[in-house]
Amino acid sequence: MQVFLTGANGYIGGSVAVTLLADGHKVRGLVRDRAKAAAVKAHGVDAVIGTLDDTALLQAEARAADAVINTASSDHRGAVEALLAGLAGSGKPLIHSSGSSIVADLAMGEPSDLIFDETTPIVPLADKAARVAIDRLVLDAQTAHAIRAVVLCNAMIYGKTLGPPAQSVQIPALVRQAKTSGIARYIGRGLNRWSNVHIADVAALYALALAKAPSGTFMYVESGEENLRDIANAIAAKLGLGVAQSFSADEAITAWGRNTAIYSLGSNSRVRGKAAAALGWRPKERSIINWIANELV
Repeated sequence: MQVFLTGANGYIGGSVAVTLLADGHKVRGLVRDRAKAAAVKAHGVDAVIGTLDDTALLQAEARAADAVINTASSDHRGAVEALLAGLAGSGKPLIHSSGSSIVADLAMGEPSDLIFDETTPIVPLADKAARVAIDRLVLDAQTAHAIRAVVLCNAMIYGKTLGPPAQSVQIPALVRQAKTSGIARYIGRGLNRWSNVHIADVAALYALALAKAPSGTFMYVESGEENLRDIANAIAAKLGLGVAQSFSADEAITAWGRNTAIYSLGSNSRVRGKAAAALGWRPKERSIINWIANELV
């Protein structure tokens, strides 16, 4: 199968591309410049230079491909509309990447008992409403555009990339701050919890979804859960920094920026991926704490 994949040099996209190539697929990957093209070519990806704003290019690539996977952005509606237009009426699959901050709260380190699975209604905060609307646009495309539409909603991803050099969001942000200041930090009491998943398991689920996910499937992608204080303490122990300490909300926003502090590191995002399990996905990695202790560098 020839797959057109956006974000081919990114953390998720690069890992998915390598996994698909190992499965015998051909991958054409969207990248922004020649340097990134060289990076993905080294892993066997046929590079397509362009951006998410190149509507005609996205439509043409989607039309020519057997399947499309969007890992470049969860929030670029124009790119999704272009891919849908290119696939319209074909019955081909579009796998779109979302993120579980769509169910995040404003806890800033406080716990929550609220857990979402795929049957739980989502009423997003204002900052995440546009992302949820894009997810619904993709899922509605099974009837509106006659394509096999699938959304994978990723939790906190950890692990080393399988493709070109790239990093995830949350763990690297915590590590950079800890290395720079000499103190690992969490926000408030650090009792907020995030579901998490290893990048190799994420990539395996994309390949499985490409092969067999029914149209209209929305899947949370997770294989465990941890609170941010324990994650920060695991990072502190690995780096030899003693015990992690608390940031106030204002200190966290200053250090990490508003979006990262509030939604990525201060919130609760507790999800259960029942749809992925029903599809036959069996993740191999189950503990982000063990990964930090054994593999974080």
